Amino acid sequence: MSGVSLRVLSYNVHGLRDDRAALSGLVREIAPDVVIVQEAPRRFRWRTRCAALADSFGMVVAEGGMPALGNLLLVSLRVRVHETWCLRYPLTPGRHLRGAAFARCSVRGARFTVSGSHLATDPAERPTQAALWKESLAGVEGPLVAGGDLNEGPGGGAWRTVADGLTDTAGPGGGSTLTFPATLPRLRLDGLFVSPGIGVKHYEVVESDAARRASDHLPVLAELTLPSE
Repeated sequence: MSGVSLRVLSYNVHGLRDDRAALSGLVREIAPDVVIVQEAPRRFRWRTRCAALADSFGMVVAEGGMPALGNLLLVSLRVRVHETWCLRYPLTPGRHLRGAAFARCSVRGARFTVSGSHLATDPAERPTQAALWKESLAGVEGPLVAGGDLNEGPGGGAWRTVADGLTDTAGPGGGSTLTFPATLPRLRLDGLFVSPGIGVKHYEVVESDAARRASDHLPVLAELTLPSE
């Protein structure tokens, strides 16, 4: 497929509680154009801490942090950001407040929208959050990339809600898709989806010693082809 290439990484960084040097080194080695981060800084000095995380990756902040409840979108200087916004899900008393981040971007003239979210661990909350995120995703015009920690696998209702009408970049199989826990993966909690028209050249769950030290989740990488305008 002809078009413009885009490397996208979706990564739950575990609140930056693990090996930060391994995390930064891993992302720099992968050299993505976009990183969809879950569990990024969202409280005290969140702007400074999100900017520092982006800088450690050799990237810049597009959107997220506290306004997106720990969801963060980072881009390389290859990517131009045109518009950003955030979504907050309703708060269930006693639970974490969660949300999603969105950014309308372009690379070499090819436009796309990227979004990231981290759904609840509570199975009672998760379907509503998935439906609200999906409603916002469905309102996006043009090529779309959506990634996140869905806290359930492809057999779950929330996963199916988000994935409906989109392409799962993992494809029909052939390689490992398990992402959690990083030390000995047995669950697929992290998904990366694209709208029809975006080509998927390569998909992998990044497994290495650095990845196992960097977070409790393994990152998901997809090499995409955006349609040229």
